[in-house]
Amino acid sequence: MTNPYAEWFEQLRSEYGEQLRAMPLPDGLPEHLRHLIAQHDEDAIQFMIKLAWQFGAQVGYAAGSRQGDTPAVNIPSTRVQA
Repeated sequence: MTNPYAEWFEQLRSEYGEQLRAMPLPDGLPEHLRHLIAQHDEDAIQFMIKLAWQFGAQVGYAAGSRQGDTPAVNIPSTRVQA
């Protein structure tokens, strides 16, 4: 059974991996992450991922909110009126 998230992640990694590899992380973060991995601290790693996911969701929501001036797409009704 395939994991849709894993497939999506691999697709993103193939599309953006090179660009993101060139992006520096804050000083000390790569070493801290290596330490967490070596300690098998899954809770801390998941916490970091959840924070990143939440921050990304907030940025996406804010970007979508700024586009609120864009007219909505008019979808014709499928209701039949008598």
